[in-house]
Amino acid sequence: MFWIGVYLALIVIPLGVLLLGERPRGGGFWWDFALVTGYAGLAMMGVQFALTARFKRATAPFGIDIIYYFHRYLASIAFMFLVGHAALLYLKYPEVVGRIDPRHAPAYMTLGWLGLIAFAAIMLTSLWRKRLRIEYDNWRRIHVVLAVVGIVVAVLHVEGAGSYLESPLKRALWTLLAVSWLALVVHVRLVRPALLRRHPWRVAEVRRERGRSWTLALEPTDGHVPAYHPGQFAWVTLRASPFAMREHPFSFSSSPTRPGRVEFTIKELGDFTARIGQIQPGETAYVDGPYGSFGIDRQPQAPGLVFVAGGVGIAPIMSMLRALADRGDRRPLWLFYGNRAWDRIVFREELEQLAGKLDLTLVHVLGEPPEGWTGERGYITREVLARHLPADPSALHAFICGPDPMIRLAERGLRELGLPLRHLHSEIFDLA
Repeated sequence: MFWIGVYLALIVIPLGVLLLGERPRGGGFWWDFALVTGYAGLAMMGVQFALTARFKRATAPFGIDIIYYFHRYLASIAFMFLVGHAALLYLKYPEVVGRIDPRHAPAYMTLGWLGLIAFAAIMLTSLWRKRLRIEYDNWRRIHVVLAVVGIVVAVLHVEGAGSYLESPLKRALWTLLAVSWLALVVHVRLVRPALLRRHPWRVAEVRRERGRSWTLALEPTDGHVPAYHPGQFAWVTLRASPFAMREHPFSFSSSPTRPGRVEFTIKELGDFTARIGQIQPGETAYVDGPYGSFGIDRQPQAPGLVFVAGGVGIAPIMSMLRALADRGDRRPLWLFYGNRAWDRIVFREELEQLAGKLDLTLVHVLGEPPEGWTGERGYITREVLARHLPADPSALHAFICGPDPMIRLAERGLRELGLPLRHLHSEIFDLA
């Protein structure tokens, strides 16, 4: 509630300041409403930079994956405000808006249209990135450039229009807001990469796993591994400078109980991960982390734990299982692990070993089981969960990681079996 209050304050207070002192008169309700949608949309777009700045203290209560989803949905709302602002003025006050043609329109009005176009391009390339087949690293660069351009020209539009900014105090406030938004960009794209570059890592091992997956082991050149919790993740940069914006989020598959190195288990899926097996020991890497609130250490009093994984979604869960084994944890555990085929199960042999060290019920669920398979098949449904969990699992906590359809199916099944919503913890892979 505190952080939601902070967000609302960052949006509402700048709007409230506009109402102080003398205000323009005679515009009417729709005029004022059109202006407030513009200011609100611009304020929301500016705060978007803060949401993606990876401030650990602010993201810790929710998990940074949830913050990124929040960022995505709020961007859509902010864009609708900006579209509403332009549409209302154009339809109800065409004499004020004037001609769209930049050869005849005032400069500040042209800047306003350019800002709207930049934000529209952000929405188009973000929501339809995969349909447009925009490679992830290129999309990130486009996203940042369009966001900065959109904010700059929108602020210049506001300064030029001057509505509700008659006093030097109001104008100074909105100028300061714009500077603070751009300062966040400088912090994320220049200051943080500079700090990362001072602490490089070395690739210690690249190990092939089943299911077209690889485990990448990294060691810090200064010998210092940042403290992390099992289940968290980090942004990793390989074969590039931290300034190149070619970082990718991966979950730790290693356990903090085994110091000296960290490991990430990565599946060959996208443009970058398809080449992960080509990385060689000795190469330089950069690690920005840890991040995330997904993990068992936030639920130390849970009487038992349920894990549901799909494919390489086993990576953060493997981190947790390794930590539980090293700590000698004797709580009852259940792992439901969905894969297409038996020979694609990542960590198959080690999971069998962990089942012997822990009080772990290991349930493999296969989509294409081999001949003679007597285990579970298909999807991880309510019926599959019910066959292996206690009759009353409501006190258990569940950790779910994998493709979105699997997460939704598992969450629904566990809730139907009696687990409260607050006992369900899911890690969302697809941040963009």
